[in-house]
Amino acid sequence: MAVDLTQDPAVEELARRTAQFVREVVIPVEEREHGVARSEDVRIELQRAARQAGVFAPHVSAEFGGHGLDMLGRAAVFEQAGYSLLGPLALNIAAPDEGNMHMLEAIATEEQKEQYLRPLATGEVRSCFAMTEPAPGAGSDPSALSTRAERVPGGWRIDGHKWFITGAEGAAFAICMARTAGAPGDQGGATMFLVDADNPGMKTIRHIETLDESLYGGHLELVFDNCVVPDSAVLGAPDQGFRYAQVRLGPARMTHCMRWLGIAQRSQDIAVARAAERRIFGSRLGELGMAQQMIADNEIDIAAARGLILQACWELDQGRSASQSTAIAKTFCAEAIWRVVDRSLQLCGSLGVSGDIPLGRFLREVRPFRIYDGPSETHRWAIARRVLRQHDRAAQR
Repeated sequence: MAVDLTQDPAVEELARRTAQFVREVVIPVEEREHGVARSEDVRIELQRAARQAGVFAPHVSAEFGGHGLDMLGRAAVFEQAGYSLLGPLALNIAAPDEGNMHMLEAIATEEQKEQYLRPLATGEVRSCFAMTEPAPGAGSDPSALSTRAERVPGGWRIDGHKWFITGAEGAAFAICMARTAGAPGDQGGATMFLVDADNPGMKTIRHIETLDESLYGGHLELVFDNCVVPDSAVLGAPDQGFRYAQVRLGPARMTHCMRWLGIAQRSQDIAVARAAERRIFGSRLGELGMAQQMIADNEIDIAAARGLILQACWELDQGRSASQSTAIAKTFCAEAIWRVVDRSLQLCGSLGVSGDIPLGRFLREVRPFRIYDGPSETHRWAIARRVLRQHDRAAQR
């Protein structure tokens, strides 16, 4: 089958308007807030402006107020939104809400969509995804899931310990992954539950101090202690949580790549502007060979990352699992984006280290991406396993 990566003209126009909106509206707010939105007032301000500009919620269907873009279309628009640290928040496509919306549209009941998806899609509320646990619980290996949910009259009781739950501060609800069958290490037996924030059994332990700060709502440590939810809180079917998670994880990895690629492009733009104007050793910085190599290597990394994202998105839009292509794209992008920001900072010298331009902030924000959504080492292990399995199958024919 031929791979067609051509964007629809309507998508190209939405991407153009998104780029204009981010540069004219969002970046001034980012500069004012030093790259971190610390209040609901900032979120509301940005999202109101995005609605007025007609670029809000590009990923959800028109039924829920969005533009209904497929994964290939999202790649173009999300990259433009990601040109600012606050662009995804403005368009309501920031993690974890964007991934939760994608999953809710795919597997929630009609009642759950009205109760949870609609207010999430409109920006009325925020959400979080509670899967990661402290060691030895679920992390890079989701099958290590140890949080349990037991049947009780009329519903379920959830007990467990979660941490690094992004966006949990101020979230209206959590999608909690809990084990309903088997034991830690088993490949099945997980169930997803919708847990309202006012449930007394879901408790915040602390905010985790991290290198990055721009993901709205922080990273929290939570405890589910005698957290009772009704049967209607089950998202999808019991014991199918790991299967449903794949609906979210592959696309969410790609949307992370899209957003951070925008920051890589902005870092390159800052560095190129500096190289064009800075005079050193009798010439422009950009005329020196080592500077040119860094600029060229940035271009190569950005182009390669974009190509891998588009390939994976095309496969997802074709209904394929795209496990290998999303793993390859995520691993490469996480490392390439870091390289681009790092080279850009180096090109800007002392200015890059200073707070006068945002490259130092960008460097802190992109570094954890090599760990979030699966560390590079875990993805490489999975990539190699698939290659070896393919070899073994071919050898047996």
